[in-house]
Amino acid sequence: MSRGFWWVMAVLLGCAVAQVARDGRLASLIPDEVKYKKGFVNPGGRPEGFNSAMLWGIAIADTRVSGYEQAQVEVGSARLSCHINEHEVVLNDDHGALRGGLYRRFPWFGTDEHTAMPVEYDPGDDAVILRVGEDTKHVWHFWGASPRVTFPPGKLEGCTVKMKVKISRGALLQVGFDYWRNATTGYGAGANNHEAGASDWYFSSDEWQEARFSDISRVTSGADLELPP
Repeated sequence: MSRGFWWVMAVLLGCAVAQVARDGRLASLIPDEVKYKKGFVNPGGRPEGFNSAMLWGIAIADTRVSGYEQAQVEVGSARLSCHINEHEVVLNDDHGALRGGLYRRFPWFGTDEHTAMPVEYDPGDDAVILRVGEDTKHVWHFWGASPRVTFPPGKLEGCTVKMKVKISRGALLQVGFDYWRNATTGYGAGANNHEAGASDWYFSSDEWQEARFSDISRVTSGADLELPP
């Protein structure tokens, strides 16, 4: 084998080792009870006959972090668009509004039973505030304020969620979306919706950031996502 071949192999091995180390550190930053600690795209894709979708977000407080009682997530906007017939079609585009509930955290989403999710509105930032540090026994699960929309006719390549968020110390956020059988069906026993996947978890930042997930070209979230120190 040539020296160049072994150099390439060494670089690839080094990259693989670095990725494993990064994944390990990422997992250690996520509480043990969380089901998906790393972003993924559902290999099953959109089920046949499912013609709608809805974005979602999951916010929690990390009780291992000092001061978690004040942890909060602000959501300024939540947008779901889909690529149909080589054009972007916006299904949901909400600002300063969302819907959601408090779901069981131990075990993770152990039941569909939930209570109303408390929210506050910040008119200055036109954002919804989720004070996750005030209830650490539940998952703060939310979705778009506007209703689900039926896909227009055409070839669907996939969909993308983008949220403008500000995450305080001790708070964590994951975003994704579900495909739904149609625009009006309820959850039922779970057969009416199909999880498209989820992003990596997003961590605290002093500034607004974009949380993103897409099942197009297997993109789950920003490749250069910053981990906290």
